[in-house]
Amino acid sequence: MAIVISTDVKATTIQVSTDVRDRLRRLATKEQTYDDVLRELIGLFETRLLYEREKRILETEEFTPLAEL
Repeated sequence: MAIVISTDVKATTIQVSTDVRDRLRRLATKEQTYDDVLRELIGLFETRLLYEREKRILETEEFTPLAEL
């Protein structure tokens, strides 16, 4: 199953399983396009990666408060 992802400038087609298409469809509101849903999911995933990286750094590295420098 192909899903067309459109932006203001260009559009492309990506191949996804019907299961993924159906899951995207369930996540979207009536006003959202697949592009909207995927952008939101990507944003959430990028935020999660940043949080996990920050958490790992704070757990494994030693920091000196700026006031002490």
